[in-house]
Amino acid sequence: MGWFEFALAYAVFFLSHSLPVRPPLRPWLQARLGASGFTIAYSALSLAALAWLIAAAGRAPYVALWDWAPWQVHVPLTFMGPVCLILALSIGRPNPFSFGGARNDQFDPARPGIVRVWRHPLLLALALWAAAHVVPNGDLAHVILFGTFAAFALLGGRLIDRRKRREMGPEWQRMRDRVADAPFLCLPVSWQRLATRMAIGIGLYVALLWLHPWLFGVDPLA
Repeated sequence: MGWFEFALAYAVFFLSHSLPVRPPLRPWLQARLGASGFTIAYSALSLAALAWLIAAAGRAPYVALWDWAPWQVHVPLTFMGPVCLILALSIGRPNPFSFGGARNDQFDPARPGIVRVWRHPLLLALALWAAAHVVPNGDLAHVILFGTFAAFALLGGRLIDRRKRREMGPEWQRMRDRVADAPFLCLPVSWQRLATRMAIGIGLYVALLWLHPWLFGVDPLA
């Protein structure tokens, strides 16, 4: 199917990300699935669309934009370590400013954790992942794929800020100011939880290295 499949996968991916979170569809879905059910269904749909998009990029006609060199492999190998740690430190922890958080009512602006460094840590992880993978994938389809993701991650924070500011009202600015006043590196609420999340991040990195040949058909260590 070539470029047609790639374009179709692109359209499905962005529609699957944008339509379910817009009113009135999101309230309608949450009323029937529940908040947790909506999050699980939305995440599963997003991952399925992403998997198809990546596979479609691999099947698109190969149009080289630059030559491959062995040093390029070290770029994603280096950046994926921080990406995995950011994911482990971000997913499922309170963050009322962005997506991917949980128990946002328990967020402590005096101890914001990674939110003090970056308000949208999952977008930061996405930007690093995408930009790092552009380097060893110098064909047109993959440059479009990863380049678009990197640009979306860098610009998406503004869209989320706008929506969250509208939803939270004046509390958004008050809480943001309190986070800005917190120490840049503050002591964690629980050292045990921090160590557990760090271990999960390292385990995720190792798992991705091991599974990469089966998931994406490329061995990053070869």
